[in-house]
Amino acid sequence: MSEKFDCIVVGAGPAGISCAHELAKGGAKVLLLERGEYPGSKNVMGGVLYRKMMEDIVPEFYKEAPLERPVVEQRFMMMDKESAVTFGYKGMEWAKEPYNNFTVLRAKFDQWFASKAVEQGAVLVNETVVLECIVEDGKVVGVKTDRPNGEVYADVVVLADGVNSLLAQSLGFHKEYQPDEVALATMEVLKLDKKIIEDRFNLEENQGCTIELFGDATKGILGTGFLYTNKDSLSIGVGTLLSGLIKHKIKPYELLEYVKNHPMIRPYIQGSESQEYLAHLIPEGGFKSMGRIVGNGVIVIGDASQLVNAIHREGSNLAMTSGRYAAETILLAKQAGDFSENMLDTYRMRLMSGFVGQDMQKYKDSTHHFNKFPQYFDEYIPMLNKAASQMFTVDGMSKWEKQKKIWSDLGSGKEKMKLARDMYRAWKVIK
Repeated sequence: MSEKFDCIVVGAGPAGISCAHELAKGGAKVLLLERGEYPGSKNVMGGVLYRKMMEDIVPEFYKEAPLERPVVEQRFMMMDKESAVTFGYKGMEWAKEPYNNFTVLRAKFDQWFASKAVEQGAVLVNETVVLECIVEDGKVVGVKTDRPNGEVYADVVVLADGVNSLLAQSLGFHKEYQPDEVALATMEVLKLDKKIIEDRFNLEENQGCTIELFGDATKGILGTGFLYTNKDSLSIGVGTLLSGLIKHKIKPYELLEYVKNHPMIRPYIQGSESQEYLAHLIPEGGFKSMGRIVGNGVIVIGDASQLVNAIHREGSNLAMTSGRYAAETILLAKQAGDFSENMLDTYRMRLMSGFVGQDMQKYKDSTHHFNKFPQYFDEYIPMLNKAASQMFTVDGMSKWEKQKKIWSDLGSGKEKMKLARDMYRAWKVIK
């Protein structure tokens, strides 16, 4: 720990491992610090890994990585208390190499991914907490850890320490995030026989399905639930804004139990056995909550820089791309012998000009909008379910009469105008 490195990466999640892997592959001397017992021990995500961004780092990784199932179907449930309007897409092109995405268990996958970085030459040190950045003359030159004589130095420090990045905050890069900028996700892994999973989800062997849950799954609070198929287990979870949990006085584990017992979900998980329970904070503030991500001798990546696309439920792919861009920038800086903010700003420019920055800007108003107008979840989704029930119930009433009743149930002319206005506003923030 007393030697100097080209780079210290704090946090062995998807972003940090990606950065360390690419740095080591490029010949840099890199130290990867992880506070958990091993990479993945403290990391939680819904469980979907996108192939393209991972393959940019480890080509054909899917031939050896500990993946669960390639996803061939993505479903979406707009849920009321005893019903759901369901739609989605299933494509057999996703069942063939190189695939589209996979379900994963982070405890397994992150350990494997970190081992690939170590193979490239990165030094991985687990069970190490970084207490603060060492700053000299306005430049970050290293970190102080909780180990004896735990000061370690580097030309660049990369902060990949998650949404609650106290290190970035201590440097003045961002303010303390508010409850409406952070979501709390709770997830449970449920053991279930492989054949039962395939029968219940209409899958063939080695095929996976994801189901995203909206509306009653979060009791009308802004957020989503999910149910993903693994090899011989299911990942079920729910994530909502902290502000919503506080306002409605709901405990996260209560919301997860509610989802598990929902009549639309209960048949999928019947007979399963709980294996693991996890909870994790997720950045939801989006583009407007992003603080500084570059300074003299320091770069911020992944969740620590609020890189999550809440509308499309994407995070790990943005994190891995940010880690790769950071590594490529540091290698350029190493070649030039310049680790100033001006030089490292190449990372920010690449990030913002690529798909990560473009998607972050595209949906910059989405979380704020849907949080400000909760009727999308607690009024309009139940309204959609009621209309579907009326239309598809065969009771001797003509379809013309049913359409008139559905139209009447939308309320007065003023209420219909409000609905139309809200739909237009929603289209504006996600178009």
